[in-house]
Amino acid sequence: MAKGRIAEILRTGKPGEAVTVQGWVRTKRELKEFTFVEVNDGSCMANLQVVLNPDLTDYAAILRQLNTGASVEVTGEIVSSPAKGQRIELKADTVQVYGEADPQTYVLQKKRHSFEFLRTIAHLRSRTNTYGAVFRVRNACAAAVHQFFQERGFLWIHTPIITASDCEGAGELFSVTSLDLNHLPLTETKTVDFSQDFFGKRAFLTVSGQLEAEIMALAFGNVYTFGPTFRAENSNTSRHLAEFWMIEPEMAFCDLDGNMDLAEGFP
Repeated sequence: MAKGRIAEILRTGKPGEAVTVQGWVRTKRELKEFTFVEVNDGSCMANLQVVLNPDLTDYAAILRQLNTGASVEVTGEIVSSPAKGQRIELKADTVQVYGEADPQTYVLQKKRHSFEFLRTIAHLRSRTNTYGAVFRVRNACAAAVHQFFQERGFLWIHTPIITASDCEGAGELFSVTSLDLNHLPLTETKTVDFSQDFFGKRAFLTVSGQLEAEIMALAFGNVYTFGPTFRAENSNTSRHLAEFWMIEPEMAFCDLDGNMDLAEGFP
């Protein structure tokens, strides 16, 4: 039996089809006649509703394990759903619990959580709807960036993350070093002796890939960078980030009109 992704099942699944899904329990609702379990596998924001009947093998034991956050595999038959707002649901034949989640200690229960709290559980916050939406938007934006430039014959350039260049003073730089900060080697003038560092000189996280892109444009014509850049500006405003992704096209034999055409055509 083929394993299916929930996004595809919700889109094209037909009643009568047998499928196996793997994912994580979002919610569980126990009724007298049956139990509803919402399962999500990360393929989309929507959950797949799984229906468990009491005639399921080890029904009571399985229910005790199916708490929010549990990792499961469900095999069953797709059936038409009588519930409003959903076309199909999955009637479970077998349920395997790969990993339980203790409701007393698993922190992502069915309620709203503040961003401040989510920062303390970075290993789990991607399971929330907010972070799920953010990263799907970022994925779509990144794909659109590459599509735009690739369709116009640009070459994607991977510029250095660690560099000795400040790129025309574009911003404050984060230093990168392998030296022991508690026992720094000093020169005769009592300054740090960076000749003993990993690169033999001072190194930084990049503030821009512009310098390398300009060099590459003189060989490939049209290039662009799209990657992480860093600014060590001590500002807590929404306009200043320590780390962000930046897009920088460079074009040889291009005038101001061509530059404006590209900028205006960018989505």
